[in-house]
Amino acid sequence: MKKRMADKPWLLLGIGMVLAACVPWIASEFLASVALSCLMYIALATSWSLFCGATRYLSLATSAFFGLGAYASATLLEVLPWPLVILSGAAIASAVAVLMGAAVLHLRGTYFAVLTFGMTELIRHAVTFVEKQVSGTVGRVLAVVPSNETVYLTVLAIAGAAIATAIAVKRSRFGLALSGIGADEQRAQTLGVDTRRAKIAGFALTAAFAGAIGAAMAVRWTYIEPAAVFSPFIGFQTVLIALIGGAASIGGPVLAAVVFSLLAETLRLQLPYGYMMVLGLLLILCVMYLPNGLASLWQRKRAASREHGHD
Repeated sequence: MKKRMADKPWLLLGIGMVLAACVPWIASEFLASVALSCLMYIALATSWSLFCGATRYLSLATSAFFGLGAYASATLLEVLPWPLVILSGAAIASAVAVLMGAAVLHLRGTYFAVLTFGMTELIRHAVTFVEKQVSGTVGRVLAVVPSNETVYLTVLAIAGAAIATAIAVKRSRFGLALSGIGADEQRAQTLGVDTRRAKIAGFALTAAFAGAIGAAMAVRWTYIEPAAVFSPFIGFQTVLIALIGGAASIGGPVLAAVVFSLLAETLRLQLPYGYMMVLGLLLILCVMYLPNGLASLWQRKRAASREHGHD
């Protein structure tokens, strides 16, 4: 019985991957585009939760890693094969995260959140400056791009890898160390956890997925510029999805990403500003009544059914 329960997340992931892989061939182009948006935010929110949900460090640097991945893709697309372009995006974002983490991960709470946001803006302006100096223009036109199906399957693979990594990390000693940091960092340190190394490794892992997604999604636009790919909206929406779904869980951010992507497409067509208002309202309600996200409703239900079972 225990083994069956332990295998359940992997089984659900496998079924979900197979069903999602069929979408480009059985759905309309519009639905495939919505599914792609869902997968993008599943990967971003799951990988963000992997580190931030466990350690309770609120990072606002997702858009920096996404943008770095996108620019890596735009620069390398004509000289490297597609899989290496994605890996390059992940590697560059991860390397920057190691440097950023080494500089700011000794801070906590509001200071850490504000500094990661500030560094994101710094990276955006640095990329803008370099682009102007090197190419004389800020944006880049992507002339050679893979097919829509290739991009979709790549984003699906990254989303699947993010969920699989989150499941594996949660059950590992590394995951235990991250949770220990979130519960009581000083206590974790006294118990022998190298908190600095664990935090930097977790931060770099989160960045790798954001960079990979940025590299894959860049080709969806024929023209990219810093304002679009380093957009704070990408980072804020990732954080909101993870928090509303339940950053400490794995299923919560996945479910929230699907719901919000569908909500975004529906409301953007009818009420362009309504979506952000709904998102803000949901966040306020969540913070007030469900601080651990929507996943806590499911956890409460399971706990209640166990109690009734014992009775």
